[in-house]
Amino acid sequence: MRRSTPSQPLRRLRRAILFLALVLASLLVVSGSIHAFQLTDPNDWPVIPIPEVATDPNGGTTYGLMAAFLQHKPDGSIGSIIAPDITNNSTLGPGGTFRYLGYPSGDTHWYLLAGGTETKSRKVDLYFSTGRERQSWWSFDGELFWEHDPTERFYGVGNNTSSTAQTNYTLKQSYVETVFGVNFTEKWQVGLNTRARYVRISTGAFDSLPYTGTVFPHLKGLTGGSEFFNELVAKYDSRDHVDLPTRGGLYRLFGGFTQRGFGSSFSYVRFGSELSRYFPLGPRFVLATHALIEYMPAGNEPPFWSLARLGGESSDFFVDRSTQRGYGTARFTDNNIIGLNGELRIKLLSAKLFQTQGTLQMAPFLDLGKVSHDFTNNPLTNYHLAGGIGLRAIAEPFVVGFLDIGYGGSGISIFTGIDYPF
Repeated sequence: MRRSTPSQPLRRLRRAILFLALVLASLLVVSGSIHAFQLTDPNDWPVIPIPEVATDPNGGTTYGLMAAFLQHKPDGSIGSIIAPDITNNSTLGPGGTFRYLGYPSGDTHWYLLAGGTETKSRKVDLYFSTGRERQSWWSFDGELFWEHDPTERFYGVGNNTSSTAQTNYTLKQSYVETVFGVNFTEKWQVGLNTRARYVRISTGAFDSLPYTGTVFPHLKGLTGGSEFFNELVAKYDSRDHVDLPTRGGLYRLFGGFTQRGFGSSFSYVRFGSELSRYFPLGPRFVLATHALIEYMPAGNEPPFWSLARLGGESSDFFVDRSTQRGYGTARFTDNNIIGLNGELRIKLLSAKLFQTQGTLQMAPFLDLGKVSHDFTNNPLTNYHLAGGIGLRAIAEPFVVGFLDIGYGGSGISIFTGIDYPF
């Protein structure tokens, strides 16, 4: 007799039940034993359930449930967070992510993240940072990263690319990045950033979109490549807090290169600056401002996956990305980038919840940005504008979770994540 095969929805349901069981089991292992608790008293809950909903212009709609376990230090601050989740994406299918965030002290933070979905997506990210408060003569940041991301988009190179040219590809990459800094004072630092990166490109997860290599067959870097990037960074940091700043500023100047013959498939140079400034406007208001300006005077030499990228929920000059919450990640790409951001962080309430001092903020924001190909491009014209409203859930003194709802050229976009967008 022929054995029947379970339907696809049933198989997914079984995977979801199994993953949820693993989530609960991991929490039991970590917490040792769950004491009796009052359902009506959230401060007594051993696990915090957090619903997840996001509509990313690149990744589609994702919904799910996260179970967060908080471990506290004797002084009441958070020592670590274990936060596994189970999700379902409209294109990638069911999946989940395991997160462990460690906060041994204000000077040392680290995290481990590993996750994936049924369709192609995989990710492992290990990060460690020490010397954050610059109390000794040196600081160190290190990251080991591996991913298969099948949601990447490419529209062509330039600031005025059309949405009708949208293509999809899978970015397969791994890299090791380190930043070793010498602290001359608590505010002044000079550091060396090095990154060894390996990249491969393949077809993406969206059948409704053409493959990038089909529409742009002569695109530089389409077969992938390798990079060994070296960069010198000078930094002045006058912020009153590394993670939750309310005044002062962070200023960076950077310049670096990759070179054929030194472990790289391409040669190019980049330099620029990043500025963040915080203005307290009263006990409940902080105006946060940010600018990223970067130039890569290398003509058509860099691969498309190393170009500056405008779009998405966060800024990071280490990966050439600037916040623009009206568009998906890498909506606009080219050699040079200018990104300008501002948001008014308004404290709505502060209370002790889940044994942690928490603060809820609202943050109306405005983002401006552009990319350009030539070094001589007029820096005052052709900006893309986006605006919206954000919510910040803060677990003092280190952790910020954000929800941003932006509106721009791609319509409404919803982003969620950890840490401030800039």
